[in-house]
Amino acid sequence: MALRILIVEDEMTIALLLEDMVVDLGHDVAGLAMRLPQALDMARTAAIDFAILDVNLDGRMSFPVADVLAARGVPFVFATGYGRAGLDPGYKDAPVISKPFDLASLRSAIEGAGA
Repeated sequence: MALRILIVEDEMTIALLLEDMVVDLGHDVAGLAMRLPQALDMARTAAIDFAILDVNLDGRMSFPVADVLAARGVPFVFATGYGRAGLDPGYKDAPVISKPFDLASLRSAIEGAGA
């Protein structure tokens, strides 16, 4: 089943790579947000089944987006170059994929998050 996936990523080249990977995995890109206000709006209103969240969005943390998604029951994964060290303590058990990542690790993250 194709999932509708929200991508929250502030680096255009990584965002485009993620879009390609999501499509290659047979899913649909429900939206792309590059800044926190846009990401929050989409997390609140978009029809999504899963989200990929860059932890640092141009100096602002994406944890408020994760809070909205969690309240909606939408699974997500954090994408970061810092691993678990970059996570807020409240999300220490959240799924993480480390940058740079590949198609197999993204597939595992989506499947492992119960999406």
